[in-house]
Amino acid sequence: MFKITAYGVRPIEVEYFKKLNVYDYELNLVSDMLNHENAIESKGSDAVLVRGTCVTDEENLSKFKEWGINYVFTRTVGYDHVDLTAADKLGIKVARVPGYSPYAVAELAMSMGVTLYRGIAPAIVNTHNGNFKVENSYFSREIHSSTIGIIGLGKIGSTEAKLYKGMGARVLSYSRRASTKAKEYAEMVSFEELIKESDILSLHIPYVPGDNDNLIGKDEIAMMKDDAIIINTARAQVVDTKAVTEALDNHTLGGYGTDVLVDEGSIFGKEFNNLSDLPNDDVIKLMSQYPNAIVTPHVGSFTEPALEDMISISYKNFNDVLNNGSSENELN
Repeated sequence: MFKITAYGVRPIEVEYFKKLNVYDYELNLVSDMLNHENAIESKGSDAVLVRGTCVTDEENLSKFKEWGINYVFTRTVGYDHVDLTAADKLGIKVARVPGYSPYAVAELAMSMGVTLYRGIAPAIVNTHNGNFKVENSYFSREIHSSTIGIIGLGKIGSTEAKLYKGMGARVLSYSRRASTKAKEYAEMVSFEELIKESDILSLHIPYVPGDNDNLIGKDEIAMMKDDAIIINTARAQVVDTKAVTEALDNHTLGGYGTDVLVDEGSIFGKEFNNLSDLPNDDVIKLMSQYPNAIVTPHVGSFTEPALEDMISISYKNFNDVLNNGSSENELN
């Protein structure tokens, strides 16, 4: 029986891994993310399934190869956590899930945007601290009269565009690739125009090292409206965290909502007694901007439809490779 060790399986996800196991794989479900210490738990398996922030570097891949594991797949769209160069060298096949329910991330991104745009976060904080006065900072425009900018008009980006379009907003997009259908929901413009015109700027692009690091940085923020909102549910590296924090502190940016952080592997999945205990100073400074900066712990895909898609497609990827020698979702 083909045995798969899956890392980063939350307790609530276990029943879905079992229920969707139509190929009758032997499963070894590990709750912790893959690291150098727990890689040994996959010994004796035929394959490994990881998720974002799992340490899938050359050291772990070499261990897997030594143990006879030739398949290391990820159940995520992003794959920057997998060392593809090392996998190629070792002869390990890598595949991903190219897409899951696009509403999962799109709804979170829109919720963050609306929360910050309408001043909901500070209003909640103040009332729960006993301040029920209507502060001037709560005064806002309405979404239907706003301009939404979306970078990346793939499945998730176009879904968010559709949601905002349904609310009556003007939706702009800058995208290297966009389907004809997606263009029904957004007006394609230049990158610079998008930056300047957006009231809410939302990112839905993969992180490509050396290509789009700090795509939104100090210069781009300087071009934006002083009350503009940035939403990042993509990858932390595409936005300059330091530049965002500085702009929020100087009131040259209206707000920042993110589901991703730099140094995620040392932060997400852990509980700290105080924010000052966080292992990254840039993250601490960003968190100090709350409620103008709101952070969620990478929960964009944490919905039932998205989870079922991720597991089902991952299982099919393994089945395709075993029966056909390859999968359409292979990365190397």
